Amino acid sequence: MMQLKSISMAVSLAFLLGGCAQSTSTQPVSPEVATSAETQAISESEKANQLFDEIFMENVMRSPMYQSYLGIKTDQDKWDDISPKRELEDLEVTKQQLAKVKAIDVAKLDAQTKLSWQLMEQQLQRGIDDFKWRHYNYPVNQMFGLHSSVASLLINQHRISDVTDAEAYISRLNGLPVLFSQLVENLNTRAAKGIVAPKFVYPYVINDSQNIITGAPFDEGEDSTLWADFSGKVAGLDIDESAKQALLDDAKNALIDSVKPAYENLIAGLKKIEAGADTKDGVWKFPEGEAFFNNALARTTTTDLTANEIHEIGLSEVDRIHDEMREIMKKVKFDGTLQEFFVYMREADQFIYSSDEQGRKRYLDEATAYIDNMKSRLDELFITKPKADLIVKAVEPFREKSAGKAFYQQPSMDGSRPGTYYANLYDMASMPTYQMEALAYHEGVPGHHMQIAIAQELQGIPKFRKFGRYTAYTEGWGLYSELVPKEIGLYEDPYSDFGRLAMELWRACRLVVDTGIHAMKWTREQGIDYYVSNTPNAKADAVKMVERHIVLPSQATAYKIGMNKIIELREKAKTEMGDKFDIREFHDVVLAQGPVPLDVLAQFVDEYIASK
Repeated sequence: MMQLKSISMAVSLAFLLGGCAQSTSTQPVSPEVATSAETQAISESEKANQLFDEIFMENVMRSPMYQSYLGIKTDQDKWDDISPKRELEDLEVTKQQLAKVKAIDVAKLDAQTKLSWQLMEQQLQRGIDDFKWRHYNYPVNQMFGLHSSVASLLINQHRISDVTDAEAYISRLNGLPVLFSQLVENLNTRAAKGIVAPKFVYPYVINDSQNIITGAPFDEGEDSTLWADFSGKVAGLDIDESAKQALLDDAKNALIDSVKPAYENLIAGLKKIEAGADTKDGVWKFPEGEAFFNNALARTTTTDLTANEIHEIGLSEVDRIHDEMREIMKKVKFDGTLQEFFVYMREADQFIYSSDEQGRKRYLDEATAYIDNMKSRLDELFITKPKADLIVKAVEPFREKSAGKAFYQQPSMDGSRPGTYYANLYDMASMPTYQMEALAYHEGVPGHHMQIAIAQELQGIPKFRKFGRYTAYTEGWGLYSELVPKEIGLYEDPYSDFGRLAMELWRACRLVVDTGIHAMKWTREQGIDYYVSNTPNAKADAVKMVERHIVLPSQATAYKIGMNKIIELREKAKTEMGDKFDIREFHDVVLAQGPVPLDVLAQFVDEYIASK
């Protein structure tokens, strides 16, 4: 692991020492007392950090699936237990963990550990407070859910390097009936409470589920997704052919006898719920829907902004970005209105690669080239850089129709699996080349890979901070990372710079539409019309985004709120520090202590300014 610099940690200490220096006390402190206090602080801080790591690992070890994402193989033959009984057990575990955290003498902690205590205490308390909202979600939807994530996990996270790994894979195949029975029970519980996804969701989920059990050995045709994955991995094992064949036979039996009935049971359950689904899109339709959405906004943005305030910020940002786009129009000498320019950018063939393998390969190659070029410029912007590698991949066929446009998957805990930028190339018209550069920066470097991989590799902070997520911080950094390359001379093509603005505009519209749907009773069609009228994106993008808002209330507000806060803090530091401001140090302040709420990030920056 590389040695990482933590400016804010040093600043916090300097800030505290400065405060002590101003004390009015005239009594000298004896060396013995000072040493005793120092030892006591270290002892209490070490004890606290040990507890934080124990809590993190206790939660990890209660989730076999999360273990796989982190590269831990302990329970790789199991799935998570998602039963109501387990939910209550998890709540009790959280309460016990909180009691242990509150038993710590906070006054004896060093500055960094006090922050860890604050974040851990807040996290656990919110987990308890939000238990009342545990059914206020759609466990399967077109964005994600166990129907697709079990296959994705087996393919992408479940490595097979020996016979034991292969047997664990087969055990997981045989475990699907129980997992999916629990899932159907949970969906029915929500339905009884009036929490049912809108009707448009079900065809996506049913189709994705059917895709998993299509092909050999379920029916005639090409190998199914899971069969192709397992047989391909087993083929690479250094064992005799008879042992390989035994594993293949067991897997085939598991697919036919366990996986197929599990999915058929899930599909039948989904069809029953679909019959009672409506076309109301916002969470205002839920019991206490307004209170739930307000809570969701607070958790997502880590601010106290109201739905109306967020809506107005979005409208203002849309106007500003439209004005910047008109400047691009002048550069490329386009004669017409902004809306006409949108149509041109949406429909011109020069911005869309072909939908064949050659076009998809070209997209992936060029996205990789943008990332490689950015890697060569990182020293201009960063002190701390990630050790984990980054690769670019297309979203797998079995989930590309419903998956998002692009996303990032973190490296394994030990760094043996690289971070991955997934580009969804199902509909090439929705992936125009002028947005390719900004998308690569957001998902790759200096975006999510820099932030998430650096956090995982940090030294001196507990694991829950390395692997934690605050959506406004994480996605705010991703969106901010689209702007930073512009400031060092990239986006040389004005159309590519337009693409950067188009993506920022997209996030500004999200503030308007997310709050419009969930707080102002907009319909799905109103949301789609707003995107089509105000952005250059294809209508298919607008449909997919509005459907995402509907199933993930508040989530999409994080990007612009987070980016705006990072820029606001950077400008504050520049103004107050003058020529002492260093962008590399500022980025270390933001990244080198892991994910935090936006108010804590503001404290870091204030301390950094004071230190100079």
